[in-house]
Amino acid sequence: MDQPALLSESNLSALPPLFAEWFRARGWQPHPHQLQMLRAAEAGASALLIAPTGGGKTLAGFLPSLVDLAACPHDGLHTLYISPLKALAVDIQRNLTQPIAEMGLDVTCETRTGDTPQSKRQRQRRKPPGILMTTPESLALLLSYYDAPQVFAGLKCVVVDELHAIAGSKRGDLLSLGLARLETLSPGCRRVGLSATVHDPDWLAGWLSPTADPDDVTRVIGRDGAEAEVEILTTKEYLPWSGHMAVHAIAEVYDKILTAETTLVFVNTRAQAELVFQELWRLNDDGLAIALHHGSLAVEQRRKVEAAMASGKLRAVVATSSLDLGIDWAAVDLVVQVGAPKGSARLLQRIGRANHQLDQPSRALLVPANRFEVLECRAALEAVAARSLDGDPPKPGGLDVLSQHILGTACAGPFGADDLYREVIRAYPYKSLTKKDFERTLDFVASGGYALKSYERYRRLGLDAHGFYRVSNLQHVKRYRMNVGTIVEAPVLKVRMRNGRVLGEVEEYFVNALLPGDSFIFAGQLLAFEGMRDNTVLVSRAKGGDPKVPAYAGGRLPLSTHLAERVRGILSNPAQWHNLPPAVAEWLKIQRWRSVLPDASGLLVETFPRGEKEFLVAYCFEGRNAHQTLGMLLTRRMERAGLAPLGFVATDYVIAVWSLKPAEDLAGLFDEDMLGDDLEEWMAESSMLKRTFRKVAVIAGLIEARAPGQEKSGRQVTFNADLIYDVLRKHEPDHILLQATRADAAGGLTDIGRLAEMLKRVKGRIEHRRLDKVSPLAVPVLLEVGKEQVAGSGLDELLDEGAQALIDEATEGMELGVGQAELPL
Repeated sequence: MDQPALLSESNLSALPPLFAEWFRARGWQPHPHQLQMLRAAEAGASALLIAPTGGGKTLAGFLPSLVDLAACPHDGLHTLYISPLKALAVDIQRNLTQPIAEMGLDVTCETRTGDTPQSKRQRQRRKPPGILMTTPESLALLLSYYDAPQVFAGLKCVVVDELHAIAGSKRGDLLSLGLARLETLSPGCRRVGLSATVHDPDWLAGWLSPTADPDDVTRVIGRDGAEAEVEILTTKEYLPWSGHMAVHAIAEVYDKILTAETTLVFVNTRAQAELVFQELWRLNDDGLAIALHHGSLAVEQRRKVEAAMASGKLRAVVATSSLDLGIDWAAVDLVVQVGAPKGSARLLQRIGRANHQLDQPSRALLVPANRFEVLECRAALEAVAARSLDGDPPKPGGLDVLSQHILGTACAGPFGADDLYREVIRAYPYKSLTKKDFERTLDFVASGGYALKSYERYRRLGLDAHGFYRVSNLQHVKRYRMNVGTIVEAPVLKVRMRNGRVLGEVEEYFVNALLPGDSFIFAGQLLAFEGMRDNTVLVSRAKGGDPKVPAYAGGRLPLSTHLAERVRGILSNPAQWHNLPPAVAEWLKIQRWRSVLPDASGLLVETFPRGEKEFLVAYCFEGRNAHQTLGMLLTRRMERAGLAPLGFVATDYVIAVWSLKPAEDLAGLFDEDMLGDDLEEWMAESSMLKRTFRKVAVIAGLIEARAPGQEKSGRQVTFNADLIYDVLRKHEPDHILLQATRADAAGGLTDIGRLAEMLKRVKGRIEHRRLDKVSPLAVPVLLEVGKEQVAGSGLDELLDEGAQALIDEATEGMELGVGQAELPL
């Protein structure tokens, strides 16, 4: 648990004697924000605490409950702690038992997650502990039982940890509805939100509020800790023009691990985690204890890593966002971010995993994988120094999540429609939900809607003689409880060794491409694919070969708008280049000589011939998702203009389109009207909406991934979803699930809002440069064309056959600096 400040008697008198003595025995004193949280609790107020890691947030959240329980013993559940991660709930429970035991408090403290044995779950409902640590999904499950009113009747406080990480997501929508339900079951229950990184405190306070009014929540701000020591690795190796795995720098990362006590190595994807771990292990002549942690590994393996880390047995862990949040490992003294961080808030969160001492600086190292990522890392560094955080704007709660919640409410017992509507709009994401949309959603849950009402299986609710909605069949209750939650993974298959040990899960479409004897890297091992049996991938240890790496549909997170603005600012201002590595500064100078650099607010578009094709490269800096959408729309528009587009490739920074004829009317090509009919037609024709609908349908309970007595394969779920999608589009195009699908697509995979803002910003400010050959800044995106993903030290060097020629072409005629006469791959 984060530690309070060192001993001083000044604030100890504000604590009850038993607690003051416990602080004194440890040589601590309470922080001012911990005492403020106590005062808020005494006033019966909900409170949002914003404090840096190491500032004692967790203790501040629980201290009022412990004080209350010590003074007034409570029968039943007193405090509910909700964490976005199972591991965090387990970690907090472990740390909370220590002060309870040392002060001799008569308080029971337990966890309840998807890993909790069934017998223990049943006992917790019969005899709830005083403090229960759980997750949003387990809370939804608890609320679906008939005895939920008895379990939660005496609840006094709900603590939501890492609030910023869950509010704004579908998990957050589900939790907000659960909190509204708790308010009905236990009126006046206090809410406490804990957060380290917040870009919009008003929004977070509103989300936490029992009335959806931010003014009803007390704000408590902890003092800032010591300034983090963050540096960018200036590699001794050659810095690649393209690539995302940073394999070239792993030897230097290993050297940093040697000098640190314990290191967390963060990467952005699970595939990258496997590769970085393999490379570190290859270099590990010193026999350091290095582990791997990501969400696709078996839960047993993840728990072993977490326990080993907590007990100080590991020197390093390679992890994805699975360890982003506040597991308290005080021994961590260095955080390494391999690859660009994509957002300043995310980077600050990860830096906070080091040290956990408020008055001592965290140490972090950024390891860019290519030259554009150097710029992004520099932008992130500036943002962190300025305490400037990024975040997505709030969006309305999802109707698919509301559908799930309505069914879950019915599972617990009958409800009146008007009563439930009044309850739902107390949840902040649903505060503007119209009665009409609520009734349409309720009708869908009850009957399936107009197009599906003739099918018995979609009639899940019925009205009783008193006008209350009830579940029509107990099978619907079982299906709900087997599928509760909003995390819809891509179809996955278990990976099992010959001896029966399960290593974790890989995505189905990756396995579809494997043949017996093929090798691949997973769970930190080189494995050989032997075949399939009962939806399980059978593997053995491989002796060698050219391994593949499992791909995961989550992919890389897109560059945030905030960092994009800072990157454009660095590019347009040569005065800032002195902070860049010489190779990157030289690269930008060649660009300025060959063409021009993108400015801070306009749009640079370069066109040039290469081979038999014409290339268009636009420097948008709006993130991969928005660029993918832009590529689809540009090629449609170019097709109509007779330019014969052949394809496009998008990165976080730029987009390249190639065609048989050159584009000339750039203002017309990038006009805002492309987000009208072109967008509608493309979205209607694309498979993206079907993929999005599948997730929406699973969350809404229209399609179950799991049913009593069986588990459907990914193919079955997708096939069923596609059939229903086609029926709804044809017969009920305004169905609430299609409405939810379009909303998700607009804000996620397509990032339409961000694209619209860009097109509006650059209108009348497009600078078109017609070049006779490729420019240096265009080289990285062209190197992505046709690139294959393989494992090994050559991963970032596998470019198309003309890669060296492409770089030579971009730099031809330029007087290069010392050591830059040749630009090897």
